[in-house]
Amino acid sequence: MSKGIILLAAGGTGGHLFPAEALAHELKASGYDVHLVTDSRAERFAGRFPADEIHIVPSATIGSKNPIKLARSVWKLWTGLRAARRLITRLKPKAVIGFGGYPTVPPLLAATGMGVPSIIHEQNAVMGRANKMLASRVQAIAGGFLPEGTGVFATKTVTTGNPVRPPVLEAAGVPYADSMRDAPFHLVVFGGSQGAQYFSQAMPQAICRLGDATRQRLRVTQQARPEDREGVIATYDKLGVPAEVSPFFNDMAARIAAAQLVVCRSGASTVSELAVIGRPAILVPYPYALDHDQAANAAALAAKGGARVIAQAELSAERLAGILADAMNNPQSLAQMAASARETGKPDAARLLASLVEAIASGLTVEKFKETRS
Repeated sequence: MSKGIILLAAGGTGGHLFPAEALAHELKASGYDVHLVTDSRAERFAGRFPADEIHIVPSATIGSKNPIKLARSVWKLWTGLRAARRLITRLKPKAVIGFGGYPTVPPLLAATGMGVPSIIHEQNAVMGRANKMLASRVQAIAGGFLPEGTGVFATKTVTTGNPVRPPVLEAAGVPYADSMRDAPFHLVVFGGSQGAQYFSQAMPQAICRLGDATRQRLRVTQQARPEDREGVIATYDKLGVPAEVSPFFNDMAARIAAAQLVVCRSGASTVSELAVIGRPAILVPYPYALDHDQAANAAALAAKGGARVIAQAELSAERLAGILADAMNNPQSLAQMAASARETGKPDAARLLASLVEAIASGLTVEKFKETRS
């Protein structure tokens, strides 16, 4: 028999959906029904999301100063709020959990206005705009990197870590494999939905500058936008570098586990998955991220020696080539980075967040919940 419905709300990008998906698996295993509110961007992830039903509720950002666009956004939010109220009235969820992104605003506003227990989870070290808007209204704030005991909402903040999906936990069981001087070296490169374009240009240019013997060891997995893919493939073919290039990989966790080095952006889910799996990384924060949250996420892993952080503006093709060559010739340093990364990982984050959800759904305060953990 079901324990009831938990309603999850998340923006349609992997950064928002992946931790929601991880929590959904945990809640389903505990006997809850799970419903998801999101937007149309989530379609490519929906097949793996263990939701009993997925709902699309209208929403919009309020960022434009154009009065006509502003009016349209406000109207769309009002329409979404009314739809969310109808949905919550019909489903009667035990709790509503938001994972950031503008599609979370209508369901969380509806839930808090209707007295339904509510939580937001913030993946990043810096709280996003949607969560800032909702933070004062919810009963609890779970944080991937947010510290407990500081800030305006210290009394209701719990640092759970970022939940990671079952494939990531499975990949975490794969030991890191050194690549000695003559062995193949597996390099994984990805940039998320917004940040992959830079790597499509920079990485082939850097690999061009490697010596022949070094380049022949490379085996590349690289994410590239559809419009960049053919050009990246052509360059690697010309260089004689075996490469798999795609806009999206369904088995990215397994590919990271097989890698000797990862070069990527530093979104919260990415940093958390690298830590749980335990792989060395060169992190290049997306320079146009709001509030520079990626730089803050990267710093958390770099401080423990699990990654090296380099600003995009400082990373020329020549410098990137030098970093790759140095890494490929120093397997012991990469192994140490892998071990340091793993030490920072929080593989139990989904379980802890599920416990917080159950506590808040049953009427406990964050203070009482923290007492049960101590």
